[in-house]
Amino acid sequence: MKLNDIRKTYTDFFQERGHTLVKSSSLVPQNDPTLLFTNAGMNQFKDVFTGKEKREYTRATTAQKCVRAGGKHNDLDNVGYTTRHHTFFEMLGNFSFGDYFKEQAITYAWEFLSKVLKLEKDRLYFTVYPEDTEARELWKKIANVPDSRVLDIKDNIWAMGDVGPCGFDTEMFYDKGPEVAGGLPGTPDEDGDRYIEIWNNVFMQYETLPTGEKIELKNKNIDTGMGLERIASVLQGVDDNFKIDLFQNLMKYTEEVLGVKRTEENTASFKVIADHVRATSFLIADGVLPSNEGRGYVLRRIMRRALRHINMLGVKEPALYKIAENVKEQMADTYPELIEADALIKQTIKTEEENFGQTLDAGLKILDNEIAKTSGKVLSGESAFKLYDTYGFPLDLTADILRNRNMTVDTVGFDKAMAEQRNKSKKASNFKGEAGNQKVWYDVKSKVGTTEFIGYTDLTSVSTIKAVVKNGSIEEKATMADSDEIFVIVDKTPFYAECGGQISDTGIVKINGKSYAVSDVKKALDNVIFHKIDLSIGDTISVGDTIEMIVDKDSRKRIMANHSATHLLQKALQEIVGKNVAQKGSWVGENGLRFDFANPKALTFEQIQQVEKLVNKYIADKMEISKKEMPIDEAKKTGAMALFGEKYGDIVRVVNMGGVSIELCGGTHCDNTSEIGFFKILKEESVASGVRRIEAITLNDAFDMATKYNLDITKSPEILIVELQEKLRKEKEVEQDKLAREFEEKRKQEVELQNKQINTVVSGVKKETVNGKNFVYGVYENISAKILKPATDSLRKDAKNTVILLIASEGAKVSVLTAVSGDLTGKISAVDLVKKSAEMLGGHGGGGRPDLAQAGGTDASNANAVINMIKTEIEKI
Repeated sequence: MKLNDIRKTYTDFFQERGHTLVKSSSLVPQNDPTLLFTNAGMNQFKDVFTGKEKREYTRATTAQKCVRAGGKHNDLDNVGYTTRHHTFFEMLGNFSFGDYFKEQAITYAWEFLSKVLKLEKDRLYFTVYPEDTEARELWKKIANVPDSRVLDIKDNIWAMGDVGPCGFDTEMFYDKGPEVAGGLPGTPDEDGDRYIEIWNNVFMQYETLPTGEKIELKNKNIDTGMGLERIASVLQGVDDNFKIDLFQNLMKYTEEVLGVKRTEENTASFKVIADHVRATSFLIADGVLPSNEGRGYVLRRIMRRALRHINMLGVKEPALYKIAENVKEQMADTYPELIEADALIKQTIKTEEENFGQTLDAGLKILDNEIAKTSGKVLSGESAFKLYDTYGFPLDLTADILRNRNMTVDTVGFDKAMAEQRNKSKKASNFKGEAGNQKVWYDVKSKVGTTEFIGYTDLTSVSTIKAVVKNGSIEEKATMADSDEIFVIVDKTPFYAECGGQISDTGIVKINGKSYAVSDVKKALDNVIFHKIDLSIGDTISVGDTIEMIVDKDSRKRIMANHSATHLLQKALQEIVGKNVAQKGSWVGENGLRFDFANPKALTFEQIQQVEKLVNKYIADKMEISKKEMPIDEAKKTGAMALFGEKYGDIVRVVNMGGVSIELCGGTHCDNTSEIGFFKILKEESVASGVRRIEAITLNDAFDMATKYNLDITKSPEILIVELQEKLRKEKEVEQDKLAREFEEKRKQEVELQNKQINTVVSGVKKETVNGKNFVYGVYENISAKILKPATDSLRKDAKNTVILLIASEGAKVSVLTAVSGDLTGKISAVDLVKKSAEMLGGHGGGGRPDLAQAGGTDASNANAVINMIKTEIEKI
């Protein structure tokens, strides 16, 4: 049975038994701050299990996308070297929320395994918690197996994390046969591959609180998980997950892309590439982009590990992005987001390949040097951090390379170096970090729930304060003091919170007869909206206070025009530049807009003009802009485009601009394109490799800028824009002239300093006669290495039959220069002298010409020894 068939067979089985098929949630958890990635099928049901959320069904079945890389659940290091570890995998599951419990769950499990999958009964074993005698007896009764096939395991208590639902569980194991090494669960050989776990049923009875206390859940629940790849290996009769149909197809495709055949020696690399390209594709599709923090850094680690294995196979050109095509081909029927994000997935991977490819070879050479200097089998943490900090080598990539050389890395030393760097750059902020990762947001949601947003239709409201957050802590009452930061959460608000690239609304609120500015509005989790209120020093607000909320109408109008223009800009880019233009980010403000998109090269002048012309045509066509809420499946049928990085629920808002641009968008928009007035691109530039940015303005922005430059705003927009561009050009020229003057002044100062240092060196040398030859030398502090050569040129003007030695230190850097002049050239080599000098000064190498050479070092304390060594060499002439 093929993998795709197994998935459908499972969900069909439970749908036939009253379970609702629920689509996989995002790999980015939306309801749990303790999780880096979704790692189990039950993650999306956590609040249902605890009773905080109710759904219209009590039975559910899913095929859930999961990632275990980084954080508590991390399989990254094992991928490629075992038969069953993956970073990305699918978890099949059936769930009961206060409906059926232990007996029915075991009955379903046995029926599916024995009657649907037709697994041999004698090959199945079951584990239970020692005190769970009920589960033991149920297995004996339902499956009619002897007591010896039901094993007591103390670890059969399952929990999603440190806090949350938990309970006893029973696991089902399949015996692959005596020809495979390994022992039963609970035996010393349990880590072998003979007996593999294929299903886990958790009897969810308890909840672990942050204090560690376990309390009984109101309803008893069932949570099950069956690894799809693992059960596929059983049904397909293979001893390795990577031998199932999906991975075999993917690795065959990889062979074709790379032009490299699989062998016994390189199979691990093919496994790593196959696993990691799957994880990479799904993470990008769910809004994760490579970065140096959080989820983005885990993605970068996965990608760079795959890129290193491609490099090991002898392929130097970008290739991983091509292999991603096969992930889409095999899995897009089940996960259509792979199609929706296809262009972005490939462009993101290719950009990372190009960037990392530039440093990979250099980093590998440095690693080779560090290994050569290592006497034992452990690479220092300092060296590993240097590779991370300078060449972008994640720690696990370094460890993976060392693994092939029977070496390990000092992780404690690495962590220490990392902590030192973070301490240097750490900045405090109460609302900093990835959305959803701030504990206070979850605490507020748990305490008061969400906020109703009424701002699509109303710009004012009389609301009630439900929670107050002062400097990151929830308070019943807060009094403003200097430097305090106070946010309020209300029952309903007309203020749009910063989201999807659109800035938040501004305006005022009235509390207890006083007016205060609203300077920021943030949204966390599922519509928990925080309003930053600029209270006066000494003023107090409390939970329960009535608050009158008033949005700045003019500001909102400008933001709406710019947001609607952004939609039209994306459509125009796709029409003029190409359908594969993928949004990489946007910013919609009150005075303009920015739009970042994936494109390998700059737009031509003609393309920019064509894009502008098309957007202005859309504006002139006076197209109606409709905003409707509908089920997401219905929205997709209309051809609505999902904006990358946004998360959508079952009901979405569709913004339709005359059928030309149809997008899923929660932002605020005009009612007609004519309200935008006019559109003009001010700048098109690169912001990253493979990413371009357009900055543009609309009519109100243009009028504001025209007023600033005292232009006649009664003129037509076209003429106004031309005049405005001329003003901006002249302003830029003035700025460039200013920079040129500053640069020239700085250059003069540097030249003066350099001449001063050259004079210091030349006037400070000592001169001796050795073996009838002239020896000129000097040792200096706080002199730059670049000074030594011009100083030497000055010394050599009148020097005959002379050897010159100059040693200079600047901070921790030491430089040494040797020179030979006159008849001595050819009798003694400056290169040989500088190499010997460098070794004595804690450096190595060095080079140049026979008459002039330079090298670096680290320790100037041996300068006298170097002087004596040079004298000895002169004596030998």
